[in-house]
Amino acid sequence: MPKKSDAVCARLPDGTLVDLSGAPEDAEILKQTDPEGREVLRHSTAHVLAQAVLSLFPDARYAGGPAIENPPGFYYDFGVDEPFTPEDLEAIQKKMEEIIQEDQPFEREEVSLEEALQIFGGQEFKLEWIKGIGDDASEQGVIDGTVSIYRNTGKFVDLCRGPHIPSTGSIRAFKLLRSSGAYWRGDENRPMLQRIFGTAFESKKALDEYLQRLEEADRRDHRKLGRELELFMTSQEIGSGLPLWLPNGSTVRRLLEEYVVEEERKAGYQHVYTPHLGKRELYETSGHWQHYRDTMFPPIALEHEELVLRPMNCPHHIVIYQSRVRSYRELPLRLAEFGTMYRFERSGVVSGLSRVRAMNLNDAHIFCTADQIKDEFTSVVRMVERTYEVLGITEYRYRVSLRDPGDKEKYVDNDEMWELGERVLHEVMDGLNVDYFDAPGEAAFYGPKLDIQLTDLRGHEETISTVQLDFHLPDRFGLEYKGEDGQAHRPVMIHRGVIGTHERMMAYLIELYAGAFPTWLAPIQVAVIPIAERHSEYAGEVATALENEGVRVEVDSSNETLGNRVRKANNAKIPYMLIVGDNEMEARSLSVRRRGSREERRGVPIGDFLSEIADEVSEKTLDPS
Repeated sequence: MPKKSDAVCARLPDGTLVDLSGAPEDAEILKQTDPEGREVLRHSTAHVLAQAVLSLFPDARYAGGPAIENPPGFYYDFGVDEPFTPEDLEAIQKKMEEIIQEDQPFEREEVSLEEALQIFGGQEFKLEWIKGIGDDASEQGVIDGTVSIYRNTGKFVDLCRGPHIPSTGSIRAFKLLRSSGAYWRGDENRPMLQRIFGTAFESKKALDEYLQRLEEADRRDHRKLGRELELFMTSQEIGSGLPLWLPNGSTVRRLLEEYVVEEERKAGYQHVYTPHLGKRELYETSGHWQHYRDTMFPPIALEHEELVLRPMNCPHHIVIYQSRVRSYRELPLRLAEFGTMYRFERSGVVSGLSRVRAMNLNDAHIFCTADQIKDEFTSVVRMVERTYEVLGITEYRYRVSLRDPGDKEKYVDNDEMWELGERVLHEVMDGLNVDYFDAPGEAAFYGPKLDIQLTDLRGHEETISTVQLDFHLPDRFGLEYKGEDGQAHRPVMIHRGVIGTHERMMAYLIELYAGAFPTWLAPIQVAVIPIAERHSEYAGEVATALENEGVRVEVDSSNETLGNRVRKANNAKIPYMLIVGDNEMEARSLSVRRRGSREERRGVPIGDFLSEIADEVSEKTLDPS
């Protein structure tokens, strides 16, 4: 058994977590370094946060505060008259440190609902929780008509299922990070609360390492770099969540699209273009209207019909499939498109390129027989893996997203279909021989899916690529193909996006590369810098030779010093700087400097450099750094 100071809680043989004080001898003791132990540590720190806030702001109303995995940490929501300031957070942090020094024990009690209403009298949010407990008792820790609360030496009490660490003194390293607004229960029609975010770790070293990653994440923030490198912009005149791609960003986007389209072409995909609009009835048939209406833009009344900005591309591809009778000889039929979709994201969550209202999805739909599912699904996953390798993406994991059987509103009510789809998906993943984890409640409304989860430096996880198995929409639209037996059969659909949306993938890549795109993706690949005005003509000749070979190049003949122009090219993240002066002009050569390096290769023949950069681009070599 670990030292008591390392112990957080205990896990019973059935998986239930309990406080150490109530743990039987056969329970497994969890430490602060265990994933579940860290969650308990962070949730306990959230309680200390609430205690500190109520101590400093007696009129505050406290709502609730869980541990969160994505990004790792915790938060707590409060109803206060004014938003918390940075100075407030410093004071709260100091107060929390005092509470931790006091080593107050966490003490669990079971009280009746009537007692709980008295204990939390005057706390409107707690009272609402208690009054609603009967609707979902299992989630709120109600046992035999009682509810659990936790006290810190009688000085603070909170409604909580637990478990908790033994005492506040077990918290070794924590940091409050920021505060922001958050609607009560996520409902924009409810009061706006103030949410304080923080994180906690088992040691100061682990905390410091995480805070350093956050600093690096701020340096790489795609919104900041997007402005500095002139990749994209947003405009209030255009509207929230509607980014404008500037020439540099458009170049990267085009190159990504060209790469993926060529990979799809080689894999047997046929590319189509479909309109951004569709009749409302189309989405009623597909089910998107019923399931996603709140996140769709309102219909556009036009003469005798209503048109909708499409939230998905799949109904359009289904209509193409239906355009004529299909034979089993045509299957699998793979239709692909970089299609624009529209989602009505709330203004409070719209952010840069990662959360937008208009997005361009690398979408495709595979219509196949049941016997072809595993091969087609496997081929898509392998294409994703190859693409990630080319892009230098290594930090990802596979999530098998399943339905919540109890949620009949979110998911199509067809147990047989779901059991078949989930079984086939698990068989495919087992056959791929890769690690994955199940995530109940994360499926699409029409079927299970594989989500490829990427994690950024902040520890925030996003779905970028996805592969979805669908037996439902072929039924909804009555899709058929003529089988070898001459009879009509129902195809299966696979929905897939290899790089997801341009917007989210670009946001990820900007931060992955810190804006320094590999040469094949860089908006400008080469900067030619003449040392003096007399070298400008030769610089122009060099640039022309490069342009004729398809290299993206610019010449900087400005009146700035050579050092300033080199720094400017470095700051613009241009992969190569070619410096030309008397020696280079006389020898028809180049001085080559790589981005981020002080070293120069002198006397490089133009032809040699052209061969080098051509190889680097064709092989899609990653930046050595």
